[in-house]
Amino acid sequence: MGYQDAPGGGGGKLSLASVGFAGPGAGAGGGGYKELLVMPKDDGLDGARVAEVIAVRLPDVAGAVKTILGRREVREFASGALAGAMSKAILAPLETIRTRMVVGVGSRHIFGTFVEIIEQNGWQGLWAGNTINMLRIIPTQAVELATFECVKRSMAEAQEKWKDDGYPKIQLGNLKIELPLHFLSPVAIGGAAAGIAGTLACHPLEVVKDRLTISREVYPTIRLAFSKIYQTEGIGGLYSGLGPTLIGMIPYSTCYFFMYDTIKTSYCRLHKKSSLSRPELVLIGALSGLTASTISFPLEVARKLLMVGALKGKCPPNMIAALSEVIKEEGLLGLYRGWRASCLKVMPNSGITWMFYEAWKDILLADKDKQRA
Repeated sequence: MGYQDAPGGGGGKLSLASVGFAGPGAGAGGGGYKELLVMPKDDGLDGARVAEVIAVRLPDVAGAVKTILGRREVREFASGALAGAMSKAILAPLETIRTRMVVGVGSRHIFGTFVEIIEQNGWQGLWAGNTINMLRIIPTQAVELATFECVKRSMAEAQEKWKDDGYPKIQLGNLKIELPLHFLSPVAIGGAAAGIAGTLACHPLEVVKDRLTISREVYPTIRLAFSKIYQTEGIGGLYSGLGPTLIGMIPYSTCYFFMYDTIKTSYCRLHKKSSLSRPELVLIGALSGLTASTISFPLEVARKLLMVGALKGKCPPNMIAALSEVIKEEGLLGLYRGWRASCLKVMPNSGITWMFYEAWKDILLADKDKQRA
């Protein structure tokens, strides 16, 4: 704050007090400061007044953003988003065919479903719901992959610490029981956490995507789909099938991430490699997706039936009822209705997603890996 004499009323003097904010460009000459208020000058202080400089430093926004973007977790999040977007754009037609077959709309054969879509909606019908698919997959993949990496890394670090400091204990009266957390796999825990986080964050988009795919005439646009679901079913409609989704997602996600990480690590150790080629990543990712999908597919059939059952006029009350209905009407093989179409979509999607994810991580985390080395 600087002072400058100025004439005042009654023969007195006033001093202009300059109050400014010290930004990066503020120099000794007061550049970047503004005169904000006028204060009376006190001439009774031995003929002199010591001016105090008041400076409020603005936060370094650019530095803060750079720090945030430099974090490993943020770059893994971005890698997941980019990988999901690129893989989904390529494989959207297979997702459309798979969803129609799983819920029993039209033909039960891949080629028959393909022809029906072309006849009813044209070639663009193969990308029905693709906009919502992209809006859904970008945050979903980002959340899932970033959560997996973060939880796996945190769990592994915690287990190393527990080896030295002892595992957590719970006390029941005078009895202390040590929790056997060393049996837990960081990869499996990370996979389960990834599935839960991704589902909770993006389930409404999954509901809207399925409605757009199955009943385009009722829900012609994303905005109208959100509006109709909210008006007719309330906010709960956007979370319809959340329980079954979580029940189906947890085993799938756990198996999916566990298989990928385990196969990748074992393969690298067997062949004494520090990294894998792109084709190898595609194959390992595809195998992981196939295994996880086969194990959890009956739950996927029940989940889809619950989510779109209202459109067919009959909605089972719970997952057990949905599974029972499928078995009663189609036998045990009905639990794997659409499995081949699902594999046709899941395998290339998993392989391509992991390939793109690892590629983007190599790019975005190159400086971090050099620092660790």
